[in-house]
Amino acid sequence: MSRAPTRGAGGADAAQEPAPDQVEGAPHPRETAGLHGQEAAERAFLAAWAGGRLHHAWLLRGPRGVGKATLAYRLARALLVHGDAAPETLDIDPQRPVARRVAAGSEPRLKTLRRSADKSGKLRTQLTVDVVRDARAFFGLTAADGGWRVAIVDPADEMNPSAANALLKILEEPPQRAMLLLVSHAPGRLLPTIRSRCRTLDLGPLDGEAFAKALAEAGAAEAAPPALGVLAGGSPGEALRLAAEDGPALYARLARLMAGAPGLDRAALIALADAAAGRAAAARYAMTLELTGTLLRRLARAGALGHGPEAAPGEAALAARLAPDAARARLWAEMAAETAAKADRARLVNLDPAGVILDIWLAIDAAAGRAIAA
Repeated sequence: MSRAPTRGAGGADAAQEPAPDQVEGAPHPRETAGLHGQEAAERAFLAAWAGGRLHHAWLLRGPRGVGKATLAYRLARALLVHGDAAPETLDIDPQRPVARRVAAGSEPRLKTLRRSADKSGKLRTQLTVDVVRDARAFFGLTAADGGWRVAIVDPADEMNPSAANALLKILEEPPQRAMLLLVSHAPGRLLPTIRSRCRTLDLGPLDGEAFAKALAEAGAAEAAPPALGVLAGGSPGEALRLAAEDGPALYARLARLMAGAPGLDRAALIALADAAAGRAAAARYAMTLELTGTLLRRLARAGALGHGPEAAPGEAALAARLAPDAARARLWAEMAAETAAKADRARLVNLDPAGVILDIWLAIDAAAGRAIAA
């Protein structure tokens, strides 16, 4: 016999569970009522709804931190409130019972699929098949009011192969009055068969005014410094995360280190690696790898398109020396890809963080030698 989903059956989020999609100190996307700068994506969904073309699966794709998860929760709230009667706006009074339950992670008709914690309480590195199987059970139930049920996969990019195949089976045989919302920072990582079964909503970087409003709504204490805005690339979520880890200062440190290449300051390099070593420095290690990749990509972009606003003092001069043309832009683009692959391999086999940073930066130093000699 069908029954309403319950928390025990997997129908509601547990608010106390680890939240890999939340920036520390900022509201969770499920608690955020408004969304700035993504009106085109909202209009596209509302038009499909009003036209009776409400697809069972939607892929929300775009850069990290531009509001994809926030939009997913806005779509879910609106659908659970209005059902088949398409509204003119996705805005929902935050005091409505559905909105309150969604914010608290206790709405029985909404399920969030994300990386779970292992027995030690540590977040797994991938979204595993058991999480998707919970969603199958959730969709196998019938809502008490006969209305919609919604599952948000956040982010879908983190599914391992078994989880992706399990999700594909749901997409191939979609339940009645059920919707899947897939949040994706890197849709190229998804199975082509998953992408082909979803309608797509594209979300882009925010412009100055929308970016500032989104930061203020997320609780940013003060106006973002210019370097933070440049590094965040129009992503409020990324700006908040960078600010929490003092990203602009770390990026400036990396740019100073790069200014010595070829022939890096070994003492400065060792100090950089040591600062990212140990379990307590896990966030610093991740940010160091990420911003190293950012520096390489910005060098490649400067060589191909010219240098834009600086994200650190002396960055333009650094690009003029190491990436003065398209040929050397390709060298740095290849180096960025190689560095990302090394970082991914290091995470999979749990290599020593200090050793990984040393290895990556020595390879960068050798690439700088090739750039100068070219």
